[in-house]
Amino acid sequence: MAIITLTTDFGEKDHFAGATKGAIYSELPDVNIVDISHTISPFNIPEAAYIIQNAYSSFPEGTIHIIGIDSEINPDNKHIAIKLDGHYFICANNGIMSMICSEIAPEKIVEINIHDKIQTSFPVLDVFVKVACHIARGGTLEVIGKPIPEIKPIKNIVPYINDDKTQIVGSVIYIDNYGNVITNIKRNFFETIQKGRDFEVSARHYTFKKIYQKYSDIVNFEIPENKRNDEGRKLVVFNSGDFLEIAVYKSNSATVGSASTLLGLGVMDAVSISFITPKATPKGMELPEVFTKASDIN
Repeated sequence: MAIITLTTDFGEKDHFAGATKGAIYSELPDVNIVDISHTISPFNIPEAAYIIQNAYSSFPEGTIHIIGIDSEINPDNKHIAIKLDGHYFICANNGIMSMICSEIAPEKIVEINIHDKIQTSFPVLDVFVKVACHIARGGTLEVIGKPIPEIKPIKNIVPYINDDKTQIVGSVIYIDNYGNVITNIKRNFFETIQKGRDFEVSARHYTFKKIYQKYSDIVNFEIPENKRNDEGRKLVVFNSGDFLEIAVYKSNSATVGSASTLLGLGVMDAVSISFITPKATPKGMELPEVFTKASDIN
């Protein structure tokens, strides 16, 4: 049985999400429809790209993902369908797929060309649904579009590295429900540039010299619980999607605050990592070999 997911900025108030589901069921009564999110910030392509990248791989291969963000067709915003990693994605060619495509090469990309058969002011319902149901029935991409070699890139999806590789400058791409601040710096990218060096993560006027593996690593569990004061402490982690994240332990905007509110960070704000290269020992000042280990110094 086919699975079709929906990711949109429609919100929960209006009829758009419900109408889209109704159109799918009218064509495929036995299909499974899964809402990934309908509360993407309006027209926020980086936010949608982050959510899609971290959600799609949990679904079985063959799943069809409709992405309804900035989907009105115009000469600069064509519609595309992509087969990638065994999944299908239907969206506008506005850069929304470039985060996933930067890590996994698409198997096939087509520019959808069935618009001459459909009059619409609601392309997600009228065009994307038709394409999704065609794929769900076993149809090929070539029937609904012409192959194209690449998709439109999105700005600020890849962090900047300076020439001597002593600094990464990234940006905030998403703020989650807890107010945690997610950047476009991924763990493998960071480790490739770091090469074991010490570092400082800087955001606004705050610096961090450690990246934790999980949020609770900031807690010293050897201290009695009634003497701990960890809620509201700021920290940096690589989150479940392996993105660098600035967080607040057990954050709550109404009580202890969140990383976004406490640090004053919003989407597209800069977050940098500076690497500290150990200073070379001046010539002639090297320690004798006998003293190169601390255990040898008595």
